[in-house]
Amino acid sequence: MWKKIFFVLFILAFLGGSLAYLFYDKIFNPNVVENLDDPLIYIPTGSTYEDVINILIEKECLIDQKSFHWVAKKMKYDQSEIKSGRFKLQSGWSNRQLINHLRLGKQEPVKLVINNVRTLPELFDLLGGYLEATPEQLRTYFTDPNFLDSTSYSSNTLLTHFIPNTYEVYWNTSPANLFNKLKKEKEKFWSTKDRTAKLKSKSLSVDEAYTLASILEKESTNNQEKPTIAGVYLNRIKRGIRLQADPTVVFAVGDFTINRVLHKHLAHPSPFNTYIHAGLPPGPICMPSVSSLEAVINAEDHNYIFFCAKPGYNREHAFAETSAEHGRNARKFHRWLDEQGIK
Repeated sequence: MWKKIFFVLFILAFLGGSLAYLFYDKIFNPNVVENLDDPLIYIPTGSTYEDVINILIEKECLIDQKSFHWVAKKMKYDQSEIKSGRFKLQSGWSNRQLINHLRLGKQEPVKLVINNVRTLPELFDLLGGYLEATPEQLRTYFTDPNFLDSTSYSSNTLLTHFIPNTYEVYWNTSPANLFNKLKKEKEKFWSTKDRTAKLKSKSLSVDEAYTLASILEKESTNNQEKPTIAGVYLNRIKRGIRLQADPTVVFAVGDFTINRVLHKHLAHPSPFNTYIHAGLPPGPICMPSVSSLEAVINAEDHNYIFFCAKPGYNREHAFAETSAEHGRNARKFHRWLDEQGIK
């Protein structure tokens, strides 16, 4: 009798131990493969549990798909609201660790690098390369008349909202949240280092400074000269002289392959053409670098009214106070262009 009881107890203990081991194995043992080639997975907004399963299968990141599914059911992850986002997996994670990570929505931030943009379509393409939102979705949101009416921007000035920098954002951040985050960054930029006060002393608004900086950005790559060039443009604005900035003509024509602005380009009808319209254009012609923004903020105080490039490839300019002096400088440069065959 005791032998039978002992045998039954032994069998039950064995079965219990086996079940416990299987239970422990499925929940706590590693199930994310070692040496993941790409540890990142992207779960789109609105995904279902089945979508998550398919993403994990496609990434081939699980050792045992069935055990993951079993644990997901036990933890009721298959019935919970699926968190979207960009998630970084770690080799050796158990099913429990992986599911907790996904269920809590612990995303891996994206380093969003915003710079070197000419137009809004280029900006939307750039943002769409980092975010879940497509370029078309971003364009639709940011150019919607109702959205623009709710801000201080127009389609011409929207670019001034974007200060070039590297930002940490989540992949699935919405266009609205992105706008609000960058609004804070813009306010932070202009409120530090007395930037706004310096602009006020020059009778410039933030948008005007950004627009002038965009002209500087395409006028010169010589950061040392940018404050001098900014001073020239401010002097022309004060005296009611047209800026006559070649980069605005290139932007107006829309042909960014132009190396030499010709007389036929100067008459191109556009509010951005500063050869035919006085003052600043209605918005920036590109996203300026911080160095160009700082050059406007700290523009030099001098009497120069004219400048043109010097002959050679050293990126330097010749500055002048009179038209006669400028004429001599310009003739030297144009002779050099002809000699180099630049058209």
